[in-house]
Amino acid sequence: MATIDLRTEIKEFLTSRRARIAPERAGLAAYGGNRRVKGLRREEVALLAGVSVDYYVRMERGSLAGASDGVLDALASALQLDEAERDHLFHLARQPGAPSGPRRRRSAVTVRPALQRVLDAITDAPAWMCNGRYDVLATNRLARALYSPVLADTRRPANTARFVYLDPEAARTFFVDYDRIARDVAAKLRMEAGRDPHDEELIALAGELSTHSELFRQRWASQDVRLHRSGVKRVHHPVAGRLDLDVESMEMSAEPGLLLNVYTAPAGTATADGLALLASWAAGQETPATEIRAHG
Repeated sequence: MATIDLRTEIKEFLTSRRARIAPERAGLAAYGGNRRVKGLRREEVALLAGVSVDYYVRMERGSLAGASDGVLDALASALQLDEAERDHLFHLARQPGAPSGPRRRRSAVTVRPALQRVLDAITDAPAWMCNGRYDVLATNRLARALYSPVLADTRRPANTARFVYLDPEAARTFFVDYDRIARDVAAKLRMEAGRDPHDEELIALAGELSTHSELFRQRWASQDVRLHRSGVKRVHHPVAGRLDLDVESMEMSAEPGLLLNVYTAPAGTATADGLALLASWAAGQETPATEIRAHG
């Protein structure tokens, strides 16, 4: 069974976080002008976390099993981890050692008909559902119209990570902030890998993107992680033009691994007018014979 090697993940994550912190930033004196390591030394991290050097070395070599919440919190503080990075550290520490062990969750691959009806009931805003792999599992009519460049790929389920990295010319045209989007997509996929390193489809997706995209390889190797959060997404739609959309991304508590994304704009703005134009255009399009859903 394909899986991500946990020891390697832990080692590379902790090493990358340690390397970015200068001693002065951690409140330590940088003795000597010729430091052979970038960032903090292992013994400096151990000092800041209040653990022995030997214990920290074992952790950085990939052995987090058995570390208490208190130790992990101290390590997160020593490495100045943000919320997403702290969560990622805990995910890595709490994973079972083998794919056959109990899983934290599975990424959704289908959407119940009742949830599709919820999407269809949202008529004034693009709304769609995806899993942590960025598979587009269900959309309402406005979302299908908005994401028509993404959905142009006949492969189902459509996948926004593939669009971003494997069709970069179209993605740069569609996403105004392409560089940020590309960074965030890779970071959220890395976060998902920490939640379930035994997700074969996620591993296959990361392998596919790594094989065909140098940019993804660089982003993936950075070990950066991000949470799915609300924010602003700026796109340039071929029909509606420039749209600056407020995004609400919500995890579905009854459907672990499923995210509901809804895009809105304040009334009276150019983007609100653009959404109205998009809705008019979508209403004139022939309804697809097959809904955008995952197969299997």
